[in-house]
Parts: sequence; structure tokens; C-alpha cells
Amino acid sequence: MSEVHRFLFDGMPVRGAIVRLTDAWQEVLRRRASDREKGDFPAPLQDLLGEMSAAAVLMQSNIKFNGALVLQIAGDGPVKLAVVEVQNDLGLRATATVQGDIAPQESLSQMVNQHGTGRCAITLDPSDRLPGQQPYQGVVPLMDADGKFDDLSRILQHYMRQSEQLDTTLVLAANNEVAAGLLIQRLPGQGQGNLAGQGAGDEAAGEEDYQRLAILASSLKREELLALDVNTVLHRLFWQEPLLRFAPDQSDRRPHFHCTCSRERVAKMLLGLGEAEVQSVLAEQGQVDVGCDFCSARYVFDRVDVGALFQTGQIQSRSDSPLH
Repeated sequence: MSEVHRFLFDGMPVRGAIVRLTDAWQEVLRRRASDREKGDFPAPLQDLLGEMSAAAVLMQSNIKFNGALVLQIAGDGPVKLAVVEVQNDLGLRATATVQGDIAPQESLSQMVNQHGTGRCAITLDPSDRLPGQQPYQGVVPLMDADGKFDDLSRILQHYMRQSEQLDTTLVLAANNEVAAGLLIQRLPGQGQGNLAGQGAGDEAAGEEDYQRLAILASSLKREELLALDVNTVLHRLFWQEPLLRFAPDQSDRRPHFHCTCSRERVAKMLLGLGEAEVQSVLAEQGQVDVGCDFCSARYVFDRVDVGALFQTGQIQSRSDSPLH
């Protein structure tokens, strides 16, 4: 089962989390493979989406937020958009838009940042958003003064430093079975006394602690992160450190695949297009067939469905379920 574990270091302003996505990540890939038109993601893109999924779960698990966290990379290469959405209960979905061929060993910058215009965005979209309220979004380029980033962890570390003013170390890895990640993050100096039950402490000492723990985390190899269980990874890295783990209980959120698409949402989209546009599709194709990019579900509206939709503004109840 997919799992996420959070922890602190006693007396230090440093927190961490580690995630292993197994069934949740495999379901993302299964849904994509079931789409006969699009088929499997190319291997480099599959690995990128897996790392993005692990990173998005890590970030969502570290915040108290009632809504969706959306991690997006928009590019100027064959990958125009890669997106992962994680709800506050850690339900996740992922997809990508590809225009062109992706070579087997293609790098991240070759896929999404060939001409230097690629961007990474993180959006927090509240579930209880008020009318007119806009989601929070932070955006950074896929490069810094030293050049283009070819590693997702560096992109997100750059994002956290530039947009959130948080020193962060990330190790990410993915294959077709597991997507995994380790996060180490320095907390603001004023918070370390609360965590340790002590005074405010020394800012320089906090920086030294973070740097030592970041070096230990960065020593974790991709193969180890993919193959080893959570307990083994944490013991190998931090066996000499005062690690305080949050004991899991049955109320803990567990990462799982979840798509928020529905027939009702598709109906609202059709209403937004307008009756003339939808009727033109009906005239050409005999039905309106809408597929979800995230889960490959298909929603079919025939002439009776469309007529009832634009007459009443509501969809008729029917027994058929989305097709996968």
C-alpha cells in the first residue's frame, strides 16, 4: 500500500517526510494504458510524472490545507504540460499533454525546456473558495543563474527557496512500480523552540543542523529509495540523529488514486460551450464523447441527453457508468 511518514528531529528546526507510492502510482499508469488512443506514457515522461506525484504528496502532507495542491510543469518541448493534483485526503491523479516524439533517454530540459521558457507552478485551490476568490499560485522558471535544471528535485528546491523562503532538500525517484520521495525542510528559526520545548535557540546552530541532515538525505541513491522500505531508509540515513516519528493511526491520510471527474462536471462543461457548439458536434459525430485526461473515463451524451441538458440545465439520471 502507498504510505507517507512524517518526522521531526528533536531539538532542531528541521522536519521531514518520506513517501512510497505503489498501488496509487500503478493505478495512474493503468488508467493511462487503458486509453487506446494515447497509450502508455514514454519512459522519461513516466518517471517525471512519478517524481512529481511523490513530490506533490510530500508537500500536501506537510501543510494543513483544505483543498487541492496542483503541481504543474509547462514547457516548450514535446511535453507541453505535466500536472499532478493531490487532494487534502491525499487522493491523487496525474496526466500530461505531449506534442511530438520523446526519445528513450530524453532529459527533463529536452522534454519541457528546450528554449528556456519552461515554468513550474504550484497552486493551492481551497475547497471552500468564496465567489471571486482566486487560488494561490507560485511560479518559477525551470532555470536559475547557473542554467537550466535537469532534475525535478532542484526545480522544487528552487521553488521552495524563492516562493516560500524555506530551505528544502528533496530526493525523488520513480519507475513503473514505485514513485518515492524524501523531503527535509528547515523550519523558521522562531518555530524551533516550540518543536523542542526549549527557547528560541541559536540560528547558526539551526543552519548547521539543517546542512548536516541535508547532506545525509542527499546521500540516498535512487535505487535505494525505490527498493527499500521506509523504516530501512530512515535508519540508514539518520540512525545517529534524534529522529521523532509521528506514529501512524487509522485516521492518517493514505495516498490513493482518485479522480474528481464526473458526468455532472462534463455536463457543466457542455453547458458552458453553448448549445450551438454542442449541436454541431452531434451533427458531425452523432454523439458527444468526452474523455478524461486523468483517468481515461469516457462520458457519452446522445441527442436525447443533449436535448434534456439544454432544456432543463440538468443531466438525466442514467444507469451507465464512466467507461475506462
